[in-house]
Amino acid sequence: MPPKPRTMEGQGVGRTLRLLRNRLPRLGAGPSQSARGEAVPEPERTQEHSLSSFAGGQHFFEYLLVVSLKKKRSGDDYEPTITYQFPKRENLLRGQQEEEERLLKAIPLFCFPDGNEWAPLTDYPRETFSFVLTNVDGSRKIGYCRRLLPAGPGPRLPKVYCIISCIGCFGLFSKILDEVEKRHQISMAVIYPFMQGLREAAFPAPGKTVTLKSFIPDSGTEFISLTRPLDSHLEHVDFSALLHCLHFEQIIQIFASAVLERKIIFLAEGLSTLSQCIHAAAALLYPFSWAHTYIPVVPESLLATVCCPTPFMVGVQMRFQQEVMDSPMEEVLLVNLCEGTFLLSVGDEKDILPPKLQGDILNSLGQGINELKTSEQINEHVSGPFVQFFVKTVGHYASYIKREASGQGHFQERSFCKAVTSKTKRRFVKKFVKTQLFSLFIQEAEKSRNPPAGYFQKKILEYEEQKKQKKSKERL
Repeated sequence: MPPKPRTMEGQGVGRTLRLLRNRLPRLGAGPSQSARGEAVPEPERTQEHSLSSFAGGQHFFEYLLVVSLKKKRSGDDYEPTITYQFPKRENLLRGQQEEEERLLKAIPLFCFPDGNEWAPLTDYPRETFSFVLTNVDGSRKIGYCRRLLPAGPGPRLPKVYCIISCIGCFGLFSKILDEVEKRHQISMAVIYPFMQGLREAAFPAPGKTVTLKSFIPDSGTEFISLTRPLDSHLEHVDFSALLHCLHFEQIIQIFASAVLERKIIFLAEGLSTLSQCIHAAAALLYPFSWAHTYIPVVPESLLATVCCPTPFMVGVQMRFQQEVMDSPMEEVLLVNLCEGTFLLSVGDEKDILPPKLQGDILNSLGQGINELKTSEQINEHVSGPFVQFFVKTVGHYASYIKREASGQGHFQERSFCKAVTSKTKRRFVKKFVKTQLFSLFIQEAEKSRNPPAGYFQKKILEYEEQKKQKKSKERL
């Protein structure tokens, strides 16, 4: 049996940073996974069951919030404050009300992670980014944000539209934010009927479309179609930004570091770049789940996260580079997305993966990359080789789960590792089975009588069929 999940220090908020315990007492920023009463990492948990697991039918979102900068009573600094909330919740039970208050207290910090030193601006490029908050019960909420300069004359301060949802589907929510932004240019009153219609609509199943009817003054009635990708295991990610910032070899080294659950920091100027790249890096681990501290954009007040002794994957704005470099850190991979370089590394990143399989990933990534046109094609092209890596190394896991009459399974770790014939591959597998990534995945598999009928299982079956056909040809 692999080791049981060790108790984790949590996400950048809550138990990870005890100094902030009173400020954001029961929320975690990033992945989650246990229901023990600690705030712990947000589970992309065998992503078959998490961000991409929604079959459809539930509400699109819980809240639409507008977060604005308000001047503090003392000094010249500004403080992010919620200035609009839809819907307003009434008649909540005491526990629900306390949970909502904690949630609403945490959100402004992540909408303006770059501190409080702002000044009115006449020009500001809009940014789309996201964050994750995890409650003590393991439930998690995703914040989809659009930060922009509101219309108007003269210098003004940016504001953030933030949609809070339990659903991971970044492309879909980006389109919703487009519609919210368009309506805000007219009036806040025009946003309400659109969001009310969205709230009443059921979230579509993979490959399905929901159409909303919306009236806009001077434009008339509009029909807005929101289509969910057919292949839902990648709908929460876009690999384009990662490909733009880094070479294939570097992406493979980041993947290798993540597979061994090391500390990884991404540096970039823009919130959008940070958010997209860190989500993409975590998505490379599919079907496994990053079960440690995970903060796509670290707020200034949580920069001490980079000193954590436990694994983390975080994004930090370039303006805080020196503070990060001056922090006491051990065995960290520090990635400069602006320059496409590693500022710090352990030094063995090129040697973690079996050489042949590493070469297979590199070759697959390079084939036909310039012919891809849509984000779905790019996502499938980039994700595919990494999924295939796991198929080839640990895809035989189901054959080594022995079941009792009750159906409860027990993973035979030693036999599983011995079944790997290649020495370099077995050396990697022996390390990988000791990780939280693999442990959580196997614990889920032990509970289920049959392997989940998801994308990973489909690829395992295809690979096994290919091996059978190859053996048949060799006999001829």
